[in-house]
Amino acid sequence: MLIEVIKFVLFAFLIVFISKYILVTYLRKLAESLNLKAKTVGNIAGISTSVPEFLSVTTSSIRGLQSASIYNILSSNIINLIQYLATIMLNKNTHKLKNCAIIIDMIFVAITIFIPIILLRFNVKLDMFIVPLFLIFYALFSYLNNSIHKMYINSEEKKTSQSKKDIKKIAIYILTLAITGIMLYIVGELLGNSLEILCKNFNVPQFVVGILLGFITSIPELMTFFESQKYNKKDEMLGVVEATNNLVSSNTLNLFVIQTIGIMILNR
Repeated sequence: MLIEVIKFVLFAFLIVFISKYILVTYLRKLAESLNLKAKTVGNIAGISTSVPEFLSVTTSSIRGLQSASIYNILSSNIINLIQYLATIMLNKNTHKLKNCAIIIDMIFVAITIFIPIILLRFNVKLDMFIVPLFLIFYALFSYLNNSIHKMYINSEEKKTSQSKKDIKKIAIYILTLAITGIMLYIVGELLGNSLEILCKNFNVPQFVVGILLGFITSIPELMTFFESQKYNKKDEMLGVVEATNNLVSSNTLNLFVIQTIGIMILNR
């Protein structure tokens, strides 16, 4: 069993390492090359840092480990929020949380934590009827997020200087990201095999595995929360906007899209 535990931790941290040092790094470089706004960069970071959750949830679902996938999403979303608030306080940006758009975003984040708790509390079976509900929630949250940011944030954003786009660099970044995706898929398969052995051969409770996965897969978000505020040090609001959209994008994607994919796999 010890060997399988070591494998599980090793593969999980390998996913985090690849996500943090390659995926997130090159996505930011690509975003900068395309001269994107802070909100868009935050959304891209949220998507990229959700890749570990995507791999862990899909591998859990393929192997019929429903509880592990739910606890993974719940613990990831809770830890993401704690990490976000910690980085905001450490960077002394708490006064920026009073912005109306940020407040509404925090309500969205709270909902992404509340729903999994309800599912677990009432032992709701993840049937296909949940899929359209989750997709509607995701579309609604995305629409509202864009709308409130246009009302309360865009006017505060400074226009970045337009620079000539380096097509060669952009192509290299895209190729690197494609190769990274393949690497993550391979490691994800190895992680899934190890997870299945732990739960089915050694009777490790699924909630224990799910919570552990949540801690591990949330590490990339911690790095991007710090990085966004460090990168936008001269304009604190832009740093908070990027970090907040990273959080909202990651949490909503985890629950409404990645969990939906897990449900579809479980009910295939």
